Amino acid sequence: MRVALFGYQTWGHRTLEALLASAHEVVLAVTHPASDHAYESIWRDSVADLAAAHGVPVVVSNRPNEDVVRALKDAEPDIIVANNWRTWIPPHIFNLPPNGTLNVHDSLLPAYAGFAPVIWALINGEAEVGVTAHLMNDELDAGEIVLQRAVPVGPKDTAADLFHRTVDLIGPIVVDALARIANGDKDFAKQDPAKASFFHKRSIEDSRIDWHWTAEELERLVRAQSDPYPNAFAYHGSTRLRVIEADVSTGRYGGTPGRIFIKEGDGVVIVAGADARRGRGHGLLLRRLRLDDGTELAATEYFRTMGGYLTSHAV
Repeated sequence: MRVALFGYQTWGHRTLEALLASAHEVVLAVTHPASDHAYESIWRDSVADLAAAHGVPVVVSNRPNEDVVRALKDAEPDIIVANNWRTWIPPHIFNLPPNGTLNVHDSLLPAYAGFAPVIWALINGEAEVGVTAHLMNDELDAGEIVLQRAVPVGPKDTAADLFHRTVDLIGPIVVDALARIANGDKDFAKQDPAKASFFHKRSIEDSRIDWHWTAEELERLVRAQSDPYPNAFAYHGSTRLRVIEADVSTGRYGGTPGRIFIKEGDGVVIVAGADARRGRGHGLLLRRLRLDDGTELAATEYFRTMGGYLTSHAV
């Protein structure tokens, strides 16, 4: 088939790699301009550079404008494949090719439609994450599922671990999904709207620690915001502390959320949880911290004495 790609960052790059290595002909690549957004500057392999290196025509645009429509009509693709396209693709574009548009999304749809699905899934304690290839329709990430594959989430996995595990699924799922479509297969699974969830883009605000979350939730937040993502952070007075390693305490501790309470093993326990006053929950055991100047140190080195509070905002 003649394929046009709508893709961006490493997700789009991996998709284009798979298409170029397949029996299909890539006739156009549409991508976004590079961004310095905190999340878009991570995993930033260039779709434009890869396409140009293989002689594929490229259009760079933030939105599917008239230039994109004109290029698509000139390219005459049989299908569009989209992966990590960041803005809405209207029906007159996604329905333009005879076989429509195949969207590749890094979640197990219908759950975690929208943005940063792997990070949100890790924060929420999901047992697995994955990739879905589905046909695009009028609702975002809601079309019929052509293929879906999952990988388990381990107890210490970080968002970076899960990124690498899910991005490795992209090539095979794109090639296999296109094979089904090329063979005339129409037996695709409808998504259940009752099981759908939709998540917004993440920003620095979403890395801010709320000590009313349980220690278990906060430990997952720390792993979800591991390097190279913006780290989970809190304030000690006016000093911002980025948490780069933490665990759930062994002991159960009561008091006020955010209290710098006690040393436990090689870390320092911070009281956590909305019902921490009952003393039935664990605290967040801080192990390693990073200051804004890049200095990294053990929590026991930074907190020489106990007492005081960590807060969500500078005081």
